[in-house]
Amino acid sequence: MTRRALTLLCVVAFALCWPFLPEFTVTVFSYIGLYALVAVGLVMLTGIGGMTSFGQAAFVALGAYATAWLCTSPMAAGALGGVVAPALVPWLGLLLGLVLTYVVAWALGAITLKLSGHYLPLCTIAWGLSLYYLFGNLDFLGGQTGMPGLPALTIGGWSLAQPRALGPLIWAVLLLAMWALHNLLDSREGRAIRALKSGRVMAESMGVDTARYRVKVFVLAALLAAVSGWLYAHMQRFVNPTPFNINIGIEYLFMAVVGGSGYLWGAVLGATLITLLKEQLQDILPKLLGASGNFEVIVFGLLMLFVLQRFAEGLWPTLARVSARFLKPDPLPKGHAVSALAARSLPPAGELLLEADRVTKRFGGLVANDAVAMTLKAGEVHALIGPNGAGKSTFFNMISGVDDPSEGEVRLLGEAMTGKPSRDFAARGLGRTFQHVRLLGNRSVLENVALGAHRRGHVGWIRSMLRLDRAEEAALLAEARRQIERCGLGAHADAPAASLALGQQRVVEIARALAGQPAALLLDEPAAGLRHLEKQALAELLSQLRAEGLGILVVEHDMEFVMNLADRITVLEFGAVIAEGTPAEVQVDPRVLDAYLGGSEEPMAEAA
Repeated sequence: MTRRALTLLCVVAFALCWPFLPEFTVTVFSYIGLYALVAVGLVMLTGIGGMTSFGQAAFVALGAYATAWLCTSPMAAGALGGVVAPALVPWLGLLLGLVLTYVVAWALGAITLKLSGHYLPLCTIAWGLSLYYLFGNLDFLGGQTGMPGLPALTIGGWSLAQPRALGPLIWAVLLLAMWALHNLLDSREGRAIRALKSGRVMAESMGVDTARYRVKVFVLAALLAAVSGWLYAHMQRFVNPTPFNINIGIEYLFMAVVGGSGYLWGAVLGATLITLLKEQLQDILPKLLGASGNFEVIVFGLLMLFVLQRFAEGLWPTLARVSARFLKPDPLPKGHAVSALAARSLPPAGELLLEADRVTKRFGGLVANDAVAMTLKAGEVHALIGPNGAGKSTFFNMISGVDDPSEGEVRLLGEAMTGKPSRDFAARGLGRTFQHVRLLGNRSVLENVALGAHRRGHVGWIRSMLRLDRAEEAALLAEARRQIERCGLGAHADAPAASLALGQQRVVEIARALAGQPAALLLDEPAAGLRHLEKQALAELLSQLRAEGLGILVVEHDMEFVMNLADRITVLEFGAVIAEGTPAEVQVDPRVLDAYLGGSEEPMAEAA
């Protein structure tokens, strides 16, 4: 049996058992569905997107209060009376809640998500508390007393007043949301989302607008919380501020983390375990201790510490590893007709691609680069060399958009790029690798390389959620596989990137850069960690790319590799250019010999 078949079997069994479950059990499972809907959003936000939030309860409150106000306010009743049927008012409440949540979440996200480290979760606590007290102090929302008398949801004249009737809707919404989120993660947009947690600099260099994606994930999680709040309000038929305090926000985050913060089904597992655990502890502890009190909070906290210490990634990965012994892998999806991606016309050989005009970078009183000038032309390999601390990495980052120069100008294909982010460099036709490998280690080599082709796709979030992106996705993956095979790693395409040796990981980065079809390719120490035969294969690949018309800039310490490959070499020392020319000219330049060999007259290639 496959995982997918087991999942469907469990869903069907749950649906068949629902009419026969005790009333209390039905209510508990309805709450689990509501909590899991919020926790699924936190999995996207925290576990996958890398943004910790303790304030999701505030968005649950927005969804609940929006529908409560629309359904009970005399002002709303006067505006809607005679225009909208009473049975449709709660559904308008859902629309109002989603619109309000979208606006508030986008505004909060645009401000909050600029923070990093511990400042981000602290800020979510701040606005979570602010919204909680705001709801409790607004008279038109009932203050601390709350808003009673909400109508039950109805569908086709059938009332969902009881949890036994509303519960299937809650779980249907949850399962539909999980299906849509799974589709989103299994797409071009999903690869960009996964890169937010640990690879924002890398993702920007691949053309991903990481700031915008972070806000979009934040809003998505908030909208899921608002839907949960809407369902909660019509199940309770009463809304007050108590269920939306900061403690509940912390519990939502616990549910995501305990179940497995990087796994959608982990949210359901975490919500189930924590909800059932709280219910049982409230009944068992008073009997054991012979006294009433909130003892379950103490035990609950200790149990959470144990789980988080023993299962750092949550319980779902452990469960998945155990079940893998008994379950077959899901069959591969059916192939789609692969259409060619839009291709970039490469400039003719000899045309100027990249130009650094007297580029200077200062860090306070330290001058890392001093008026460095360099050009890269189509159809050539240009090497940038220099001793450690010469300023190569700083210069490399400026000409790729990671850092801005203090003075001077960088032009790419004739366009001034100073002050523009690295994603604009990628859009203009620049691809790069990194000195320290930046890959999504838990994802396959194929997915990592496909991220490099991000800007070559155009399907957005909604179509990806509905799985209407399959033709484009097939084309992106086919392009990624072609580049992997071109770089000699075809046998490792489906292996996790972290399982490869360091040298192979550097080649994966080259394949990822090539997937974007750049005109200018910047390689930061590509030969580091490669064995002799691997270096030969890399040199052959770069020679082939040069013949195809790419301009290649290489920063490298391996002098033999550089001298046998480069057409031109620029040498840096203490942030300034001390020599430029052909390999033969550079090898006999006295300033270069002095910088590398302390004045030795031996050619550099022989010394290497």
